[in-house]
Amino acid sequence: MGLPALEFSDCCLDSPHFRETLKSHEAELDKTNKFIKELIKDGKSLISALKNLSSAKRKFADSLNEFKFQCIGDAETDDEMCIARSLQEFATVLRNLEDERIRMIENASEVLITPLEKFRKEQIGAAKEAKKKYDKETEKYCGILEKHLNLSSKKKESQLQELLAFLQGLFTFYHHGYELAKDFGDFKMQLTISIQNTRNRFEGTRSEVESLMKKMKENPLEHKTISPYTMEGYLYVQEKRHFGTSWVKHYCTYQRDSKQITMVPFDQKSGGKGGEDESVTLKSCIRRKTDSIEKRFCFDVEAVDRPGVITMQALSEEDRRLWMEAMDGREPVYNSNKDSQSEGTAQLDSIGFSIIRKCIHAVETRGINEQGLYRIVGVSSRVQKLLSVLMDPKTASETETDICAEWEIKTITSALKTYLRMLPGPLMMYQFQRSFIKAAKLENQESRVSEIHSLVHRLPEKNRQMLQLLMNHLANVANNHKQNLMTVANLGVVFGPTLLRPQEETVAAIMDIKFQNIVIEILIENHEKIFNTVPDPPITNAQLHLSRKKSSDSKPPSCSERPLTLFHAVQSTEKQEQRNSIITSSLESVVSSNANSILNSSSSLQPNMNSSDPDLDVVKPTRPNSLPPNPSPTSPLSPSWPMFSAPSSPMPTSSTSSDSSPISTPFRKAKALYACKAEHDSELSFTAGTVFDNVHPSQEPGWLEGTLNGKTGLIPENYVEFL
Repeated sequence: MGLPALEFSDCCLDSPHFRETLKSHEAELDKTNKFIKELIKDGKSLISALKNLSSAKRKFADSLNEFKFQCIGDAETDDEMCIARSLQEFATVLRNLEDERIRMIENASEVLITPLEKFRKEQIGAAKEAKKKYDKETEKYCGILEKHLNLSSKKKESQLQELLAFLQGLFTFYHHGYELAKDFGDFKMQLTISIQNTRNRFEGTRSEVESLMKKMKENPLEHKTISPYTMEGYLYVQEKRHFGTSWVKHYCTYQRDSKQITMVPFDQKSGGKGGEDESVTLKSCIRRKTDSIEKRFCFDVEAVDRPGVITMQALSEEDRRLWMEAMDGREPVYNSNKDSQSEGTAQLDSIGFSIIRKCIHAVETRGINEQGLYRIVGVSSRVQKLLSVLMDPKTASETETDICAEWEIKTITSALKTYLRMLPGPLMMYQFQRSFIKAAKLENQESRVSEIHSLVHRLPEKNRQMLQLLMNHLANVANNHKQNLMTVANLGVVFGPTLLRPQEETVAAIMDIKFQNIVIEILIENHEKIFNTVPDPPITNAQLHLSRKKSSDSKPPSCSERPLTLFHAVQSTEKQEQRNSIITSSLESVVSSNANSILNSSSSLQPNMNSSDPDLDVVKPTRPNSLPPNPSPTSPLSPSWPMFSAPSSPMPTSSTSSDSSPISTPFRKAKALYACKAEHDSELSFTAGTVFDNVHPSQEPGWLEGTLNGKTGLIPENYVEFL
């Protein structure tokens, strides 16, 4: 699980939760700094060891070159001369190898050590300096705030054979290393491309975050995050002590529906809580007159469940006005992500479809091969003028091919994108935005396409028709990428934020942009299947597990799995293929028997459990924002390479018979078949083997209710077996 995003709106609030999140980021930064220091240390040790190894091999090569035979008689035999020349050739080869090694070592510092040290000093060091500055500014701010509020403070012939064997093994080692490096070339290329893509996404994300930070600084209220509370912030609360009264700083929240005020004593200087939380129910709120108290910006709060009056001091007159309006029952002013002022003027009606068709026809007839299509933007004034002409009801009723040649292609493409952004909501709708992002995070491509296929057919008819029209066009654009340089990936970057823009502009939303692009890429590459066929029903976990196992068995061994041998030998794959076929056939029989047992046990379920569908016995029931259907705890949410994908979890099978159905036997003990992580407060988190008490049917179909460690919550029915 990654670190939570640091939202700028939370930075403005500076709540205790934000401080805890900030500390976790700082701890991870220190951990990274220590890791880089150890990496630099180990790199230097490696370079030193390589130098010693090179020196030793050079001495060995010199010894071979200087070796001379002392012959008996007047002349050497041909064999003796051949051996002497061979030793000299071996010495020459070793020296050449060490020359290459020395050149590699000389560049190691610039390639490895210097960039790491530069990154640690410039990036991590800069972050630490910024943290120190932040702490100083925090202390300075708190001091000024207190002041503002008027507060206090040579060898025989027999040995030559052993030497030759050693040299043979040595050169075999180098030859095998060369073969391994050549086999690793494809993976190295993939790694290089992935690193470059990650770097490009990082640069884009950083610019987006900096832009958001700038907008937040210019107008923080305009980008205020939607909060579950009506009002929240810091207040000073007057507390009576035996030696008089004191003003203690609290982080307060107020919820209008329940009239609950929560006060958390918190010191921004020390970054720690100063006491226990306190919650009261609001009865009334009255502003304090200026001449009735020595402090400014004060108001009195009377609680239902606490005697007396609670006097609070706001940070400014405006802050007090906001607190007074909230507690007086007025609605809070929330500013979620707003589109341009022209939003709402565009609709998915006949005029809208006519505009999009005209733009597409103009692009495909006049500019399909233009480089940078849809990436290069047009002049804003020209784009607005073209839109006003196209959106005029008089011109909208004309033919679909009436955009004049005077309009540039970049103006037409910009007008198309602008019109899509002017819709009251994104074309793929706010309510499905998170679902599309989750689909893009599934671990294999087949699952992603299947889930997105299903989501597209849940869109309203007009949205789906417009999306189909657009994806058919973008597929045509991508087919001409050799001329226009717009590949599927490039089109995903251009249209992802437009078709799947989030409802709120946050840092977390910026981090999901890359997954928006993946969704658009899948739609373009699979547009014929997605829009022209009905989505298949969800595949069972048994089928998914079998497909994963078959795919993993068919993979060739990676370079790390190849044996390291000294002499070349022909590898036989007959035994390996036989073993793989045995594993695959046995797995199919096991999964088939499990599926049959599940189908037999499902016949006793009640009608409201949809017993006619066998998939319900192996798929976790669907709830709003529920857990993903794959119960594997090791399955990553982000895309990964096939060579590094995590193994799937074992298939859960039901061990209960038809007469021990969990629906018909209330209040029993049950055992978890595998782990599950809760996504709602009403659900329970547990590991495989956990035993639950008082398990009985829940009001929600497909869920049970049970007790674990004194806490009662919901449990997926097909995740447990009854004892």
